[in-house]
Amino acid sequence: MLKKYIGPICLASAATIWGGMYVVSKVVLTVIPPLELVWLRYIVALITLIIMSAVTHQSWHIQKRHIPLILAVGVIGYVISIWSQFVGTKLSSAQTGAMITSATPAFMVIFARLLLKEKITLRKGLSTSLASIGVLCIVGIGNIEKSYQLGGIVLGIAALSWALMSVLVKRIPSSYSQLVITTYAIFAAIVIITPFVVSQIDMTHIRAIFQPTIGIGVLYLGIVSTAIAFFLWNKGLQMVDASRGGLYFFFQPIAGTLLGWFILEEHVGITFWLGSILIFSGVLLAVKED
Repeated sequence: MLKKYIGPICLASAATIWGGMYVVSKVVLTVIPPLELVWLRYIVALITLIIMSAVTHQSWHIQKRHIPLILAVGVIGYVISIWSQFVGTKLSSAQTGAMITSATPAFMVIFARLLLKEKITLRKGLSTSLASIGVLCIVGIGNIEKSYQLGGIVLGIAALSWALMSVLVKRIPSSYSQLVITTYAIFAAIVIITPFVVSQIDMTHIRAIFQPTIGIGVLYLGIVSTAIAFFLWNKGLQMVDASRGGLYFFFQPIAGTLLGWFILEEHVGITFWLGSILIFSGVLLAVKED
């Protein structure tokens, strides 16, 4: 009986952690550029995951035919999506980042149909439309700064790529340890990002890590928001259908908005709330059980 709640608990926990991630990112990004922050975050996460895998005695064996799939998870989810999240958050706000990326479940419906052959119902099609209109409301309507509009567009890319990655995770055999899968995918992301980071690394940014606030922020992003949250999300997806799994993204905008308002004193306008209502409505339609 208890087993059926493990997947939902993992997904809800991961989404809640990511909601707080946008607030922490907003602070750390004032000192460290997005790409360098992604790289630092993954270095910390990789060390954490290796220790966790070693302590729990996980098997590192992966069949060759599944390697391209794991690489795709690393590139699409851990490079494109995460980098887009950081860039979009820097250009906009913590609430905007959390809210726009909450459209991910609706996008998962489309990818689940294409890759997993899940049936697209009228309700699922309507949900995708509502979520898309909601994103457009947040990004392109109202008297908001151009940087916020651009940030919203980049965050939309983050939502799309994370949705694709989440569906790809469902195609990886559940017999593999999700600790090991997450470790390999993050290692692939580090290999891709490192050449770009090395060419633009700045000692000022490295010294900033030793500032208490920035250092704790980097550790939180690496250990909690990456190593632990990625593992929880992948584990939860193994145990819950792709469409219903998206339901737990509701926890992300709730946490992001509350923390952004409480800690960063961010304010939102009417178009933000209109877009938020549309996104919530779309996601609810997409994931609600028959």
